Amino acid sequence: MSDLFRFSGAVRRHPEVEAWFSSDAPTRRVAEHWFARLRSLGEDVRELLHDGHPTACVDDAAFAYVDAFNAHVNIGFYRGALLDDPAGLLEGAGKRMRHVKVRWGAPLDEHALQALLVAAHAHMRSQVDAEA
Repeated sequence: MSDLFRFSGAVRRHPEVEAWFSSDAPTRRVAEHWFARLRSLGEDVRELLHDGHPTACVDDAAFAYVDAFNAHVNIGFYRGALLDDPAGLLEGAGKRMRHVKVRWGAPLDEHALQALLVAAHAHMRSQVDAEA
C-alpha cells in the first residue's frame, strides 16, 4: 500500500484553485506567485483545492501547497522532513510535513526557497516512479 498522499481529482488547472486566487487579499498575491512557480516545475504538475488551499501534485501525489494568512504565506511540503534545507527555511516538527513562512517585510532567500520547490517536486517524482 502506498503512503503517498494521492488525489484522483488533481488536474492541470483546477477552477477552484483559480477561484481561490481571485481574492483581493494581498497575501493571496504572494501565494499565487509561489504557486505559479510550483506549476512551472513540469508537465506532470497537477493541482486541486485540498483543505481550503491550493495543492500541487506530481500526477496525483501531493508534494506542496500554499496558504495565505493576514501576516504571512505558508508554502508547505508534504515530504518536507526529507528535503535538504541548508538555508534553514523549513519550519515544523511533524513526521513528514514542513513549511516555509513568507512574512511581510522579512527578508527571504528566494533562491533557497526555489531550490526547495525543485527538490520537493523531484523527490515526489521519484516516489511516484518507484511505485509505478
